[in-house]
Amino acid sequence: MACIEARGLRKAFGQTVALDGIDLTIEEGRILGLIGPNGAGKSTLLNAALGLIPYEGSLKVLGQDPWTGRDHLMRDVCFIADVAVLPRWMRVWQALDYVAGVHPRFDRAKAEQFLARTQIKKASRVRELSKGMVTQLHLALIMAVDAKLLVLDEPTLGLDLLYRKQFYDTLLNDYFDRTRTIVVTTHQVEEIQQILTDMMFINHGRIVLDCSMDDYQARYLELSVRPENIAQARALKPIHERQVLGRSIMLFDRADREALAALGEVRTPSIADLFVALMTEKDGRAQGVAA
Repeated sequence: MACIEARGLRKAFGQTVALDGIDLTIEEGRILGLIGPNGAGKSTLLNAALGLIPYEGSLKVLGQDPWTGRDHLMRDVCFIADVAVLPRWMRVWQALDYVAGVHPRFDRAKAEQFLARTQIKKASRVRELSKGMVTQLHLALIMAVDAKLLVLDEPTLGLDLLYRKQFYDTLLNDYFDRTRTIVVTTHQVEEIQQILTDMMFINHGRIVLDCSMDDYQARYLELSVRPENIAQARALKPIHERQVLGRSIMLFDRADREALAALGEVRTPSIADLFVALMTEKDGRAQGVAA
């Protein structure tokens, strides 16, 4: 069953087209990375799915029209923007009270059990907590909500590497159960690569790539070409080529691995490198990079 399904989804702000008639299907029980440069349409797509803005075309989230059925839909959805959204004056116990009051599927006892494993005191104000502790507080609130869909829009913005890793590790190990669906946008694409089941590239309001991580690993290959084999490698029609320390790195779509291995070192490209390749114009100038 599809968790999110869109057909001909379009949204314009004046003369600016944010979503340009896109079609997409996100199945239940998946972790989708929504990746694109600034202004690509990521937040507009999420806002439409959350019922925060009207739109043209067809959109169903958990079987509901998010614009007309938002009140019912929000019982099964949890949305976190970034860890800086909690009011700094609020005490931890007040945050627990607030979420318990607004979300019918919030399990306060579960949140308190998670907080008991941290150094966070319930009497502390948010402004007294480190960024890492605020991350832990957010996780406690998230994981105590029995939601079918979790939407994360740049959830670790401004956090250092240690707490970004902790955030995603905890999310994967203590929350995801293969029935919930998670949609996450981030500019730190390398950090979420290992937790994703699917990824979607979006640019100028259009879907550039939509595939599972299994398909991505089977489909794309990156070749570090030995200098004497450059002409042979180019004859195999790479979709992108770049120079790294004087060596040509070529990216291929559906190429023969054995044929490439005869020309140099073959590996699976990173999501970031694939993103740059697909977002690069024909004249070789990058349109924008999420990295």
